[in-house]
Formats: sequence, C-alpha cells, structure tokens
Amino acid sequence: MKLGVKRFWVQAAAAIAQNAWFPGFARGEVFKGKSKYLCVPGLNCYSCPGALGSCPIGALQAVIASPKYGFGWYVAGLLALFGLVAGRWICGWLCPFGWLQELLHRIPGKKLHVPGKLQWLKYVKYAMLVFLVLLLPALAVNYAGQGDPWFCKYFCPAGTVEGALPLMAANASLRDAAGLLFDWKLIVAVAIVAMSVFVYRFFCRFFCPLGAIYGLFNKLALYRMKADERRCTRCGRCAAACKMGVEPCAEPNSPECIRCGCCREACPHGALCMTFSVGEGKRKDTGHEAT
Repeated sequence: MKLGVKRFWVQAAAAIAQNAWFPGFARGEVFKGKSKYLCVPGLNCYSCPGALGSCPIGALQAVIASPKYGFGWYVAGLLALFGLVAGRWICGWLCPFGWLQELLHRIPGKKLHVPGKLQWLKYVKYAMLVFLVLLLPALAVNYAGQGDPWFCKYFCPAGTVEGALPLMAANASLRDAAGLLFDWKLIVAVAIVAMSVFVYRFFCRFFCPLGAIYGLFNKLALYRMKADERRCTRCGRCAAACKMGVEPCAEPNSPECIRCGCCREACPHGALCMTFSVGEGKRKDTGHEAT
C-alpha cells in the first residue's frame, strides 16, 4: 500500500474515532461524557455532535479565560507532550479538519501555488496563537473577570463546519437564534472551505494556531525527519512534491512540515526517512559512499 493511501485511511479512522458518538448527529446534541475532560491531539471542535474529546485550542482558551485559572497548565502539558513526541505529524495524520481540507483539495479544478512573496502569510497563524488564543482571552474580560474564547468564537472554521452547522441542522431553535455572529463565522468558514479547494490545506498553512504550536516542536520532536546529504543529489524532486512549500533536504524539520511523506516517496535516492531520534535531522557528507 502506498504511503499516501495509508495516510488517507489513518486520517479517516482518526476522524471517525474522535467523532464516534453518532447519536449526537441525529439528536443535535453535544456529547457530555467524562471523555470530554481529555483533549484530542488534532483540531476537532468540542461542539461537534459526535466529538468524544475536547479540542486543545478550545480547552486552552477556556481555562485562560476563566477567572478561576491563571493558565491552562494541564492543556499546555498535553500539547507539549504531543509536540515533543510527534510535532506536526499530528497535523498530517490525525487532525480531522486537516483531513477535511485534503478532501476538499481533491475536488477537480485548477490549483493555486502560493508565490514566494506571499510566504510571509505562514506567520499569521502565530499571530492567531498569540492574540486570539493566549492574550485576548486573558486580558479582554468582563466585570466578573471572565474572558471569551476569541479564536473559537470569532474565527475557527472547524467550530462552524463540525459544530454549528450539524447542530443547527437538527435543531430549529438554534437556527432561529442565529444572529450576526453566526453570519460572520459562516462567512469565514465558507471562505476557508472555498480556498481549501484551490490551495492545499489553506487553513493549516496560514491560520491554524494548533499547527503553530506543533510547528514550534518540529525541530525538537522525537519522531522526526532525517535527510542524508550523502545520498542527496539536489535534484529538487522532494521540494516539488511538497504541498506545504517546504524544501525537505534543506530543512528536514521545518515548522511547516506535516510529515505527510510525499517528499520521501518522491526522492529517487532514499535520502529522506522518518525516525525516532534527536538532533538536527541532517547527516553530513563524510566523503564516503552511502550504503
């Protein structure tokens, strides 16, 4: 089985496993069992009717915004654990909303390449993380000291697609209560869904704060990419195969790499591999032939 096919089915299984409370979709109800105290590794809305766990970004905002807590150490610890073990491999293999974007990108039509002069947009997700996830929930509070989950409330397309729309489809009362905030969220979600058809993982590349967190761990993660410079001929096939705009042999553990494996399959010399190890991720040329 080719790696791309294997990854597709792993992503499908992960999405189903994280949203396996199927009665919720028929009833228009959110699951409230004890498993909701646990965070799943990928971006998956707490309010999705089938969700069995909590989204780490939503949980982090909830505790930061609460007057009872100063910071979400439990959630931050889980994110650090996930990041130190796997980095953005989680984005490429376990994230339900990432998989949805890949399905959208399979829709036939012209695909857009992000030019070099627009690559700065990848830093927007770090601004999202700092301002909408960390600062505003803690600082923009009401008289009781309660803040809002700014990213979830005003931007997150996963919340709209996975949570709001399925719940509203089954509940007329929710449809009647929808107002300007929902209209804004729907506009954001439609725009991101539409752009995901043309740009590979549009939301992941430019706006996802969870991807930003895991990206910071990519160079530290135990599960990492290794580039063997003794085998690399600088043919450029790995960079051409990468849909995230990474040059794998030059920066094998780039914060943008989601460990999808496309570069490894494209390399004719076996210069790239995934392994559990520590270090920079490059094997220097020693002057000897690779075996």
